[in-house]
Amino acid sequence: MSEPINDDGIQVTVEPYYLMDESDPEENRFVFSYTVTITNSGTSPTQLLSRHWIITNGDTMTTQEVKGQGVIGQQPQIQPGESYTYTSGTVMEAPVGTMHGSYHMVNADGTQFDVTIEPFMLAAPGNLH
Repeated sequence: MSEPINDDGIQVTVEPYYLMDESDPEENRFVFSYTVTITNSGTSPTQLLSRHWIITNGDTMTTQEVKGQGVIGQQPQIQPGESYTYTSGTVMEAPVGTMHGSYHMVNADGTQFDVTIEPFMLAAPGNLH
């Protein structure tokens, strides 16, 4: 899923995957990974400072929030015209859910801004109609 480029020239693309070998549907354990690519189409180097995710269980509509510094232990600098890609994951108690959130970033001139990550679907095969 590709997002539009924001006002600061940042575009976020997310590709979710269901990890069948790590999941156990009989125990309501559904494991997903997601690969994120952050592209800097702007004119200034940009650094990702922190993340904020909201994960929604599709069965009960309960949410879980994840906040923290950087992503996968890093606060990457992304130069103009370059991209940064990483893979992470989440465990849910339902076969279908969504994730959305934001990255808090800073440009080389010290200007801080948030990049919205639009909702994307997490779904085990055979669970969407």
